[in-house]
Amino acid sequence: MISNGRPIPLGEVPVVPLPEFRDRFLQAVRAGAHISAVFGHPADGRLTLYAVIGQAADGVLSVFATEVADGYPALTLVAPQVHWFERELWEQWSVRPEGHPWLKPIRWQKGGEPCVMDYFPVRGEEVHEVAVGPVHAGVIEPGHFRFQCHGENVFHLEVSLGYQHRGVERALAGGPGQRTLHQIETLAGDTTIGHATAYAHALEGLTETRVSARAHALRGIALELERLANHTGDLGALANDVGYLPTASYCGRLRGDWLNLTALLCGNRFGRSLVRVGGVGFDIADPMPFLDRIESAADDVEVAVNLLWDTPSVMARFEETGRLSRETAIELGLVGPAARACGVECDVRHDFPTGIFKFAHIPVAAASTGDVFARAFVRWLEIQRSITFLREQIQQLPGGEIRSTPGPMKPNHVVVSLVEGWRGEICHVAITDSQGRFAAYKVVDPSFHNWFGLAMAMRGQPISDFPLCNKSFNLSYCGHDL
Repeated sequence: MISNGRPIPLGEVPVVPLPEFRDRFLQAVRAGAHISAVFGHPADGRLTLYAVIGQAADGVLSVFATEVADGYPALTLVAPQVHWFERELWEQWSVRPEGHPWLKPIRWQKGGEPCVMDYFPVRGEEVHEVAVGPVHAGVIEPGHFRFQCHGENVFHLEVSLGYQHRGVERALAGGPGQRTLHQIETLAGDTTIGHATAYAHALEGLTETRVSARAHALRGIALELERLANHTGDLGALANDVGYLPTASYCGRLRGDWLNLTALLCGNRFGRSLVRVGGVGFDIADPMPFLDRIESAADDVEVAVNLLWDTPSVMARFEETGRLSRETAIELGLVGPAARACGVECDVRHDFPTGIFKFAHIPVAAASTGDVFARAFVRWLEIQRSITFLREQIQQLPGGEIRSTPGPMKPNHVVVSLVEGWRGEICHVAITDSQGRFAAYKVVDPSFHNWFGLAMAMRGQPISDFPLCNKSFNLSYCGHDL
């Protein structure tokens, strides 16, 4: 058992025989644990398979490993959460999870080589197939969606990604270097603060660097500003998808207000160069302009968003569209607003708190219906709670320095860093070698957990509801395609 951000010697990670690994894994999942990461790391001609499992009830993480050769009995049949991870393992390392129900790459390549993608076929009278993307009709990232339909009704949606694959994890190995922080900040551009905080938190553990209370507070402010900007933009985009222009136009502008507050803090609307190992790169000299602009934006967002809930035609499109049950959300291991909209009260700020969130509690926002309305309403609840958090933190910013100088990283250690990004749980796992460099660096963006949730939400829906369902999840292509 380890704590969030606390490194342990690599030799203390249990490397157990495969049957014991499987038993530990399944016992944890059956007890309600969440799979944060499953990944492989080659050594001595064999692949070490690591599992990182979060036990929210206890606020601790389990890390254990086993060695595999060409294959092993698939875990997906009894633990659907690991479905996407096992496909990634096969894609990256050619290790076959035997018995996996639908084994195919998740990024269009296997063992580093391009491959031909097979699609799940649905056959029958009047069944037809609709292919969308990877080039879309808007200025968005590329991704391919293939629908198996009977008339307008969707039987199955298959999501094919990988067009944004940049090999970032391979590039991080051997670091950190001059480009490492830039690579971290651009893992998913709309989650700069979330990923940079997870990275900094991991390295601060590995270097035993103390971060001041003021720096922690400033990081928390930036993280919640990132959440506010994206949630506000998403609510506007959802309104646009149902043709409701008042909220769509207002929230498009208000998203910019939150981004501009981040720019006021560090000079960049997405928070680049703000989070640094040891603290932050910028400070708030005068809190009053911040508070004034927060209050102005908060008032405007309240008016714009409440128009949604007060408009019957909007509610008719939101309610019971793209519905997921709580049981399905748990089985798939969904995270963030997508999970909380199904009644799964998971939130790293509450379950595995670090930094300012050890002292400033933000209540978990949840709903129960699991539909587009719930995913929208959870965003609105989080907007209100983030605004309350900002008011409190800016009014009582502690004193002190904003940055400490980190020392060398501990050799032969492993650390797990979790942060609640605006899409959900962000997981960074760093393993150091004997020289104190990255032997491996694994990133799990929240979108990795949630893309299959979108596919399940579309089952039984008319295909015309796809844009609305898709936007209600608003997942990242590049965050997935690392």
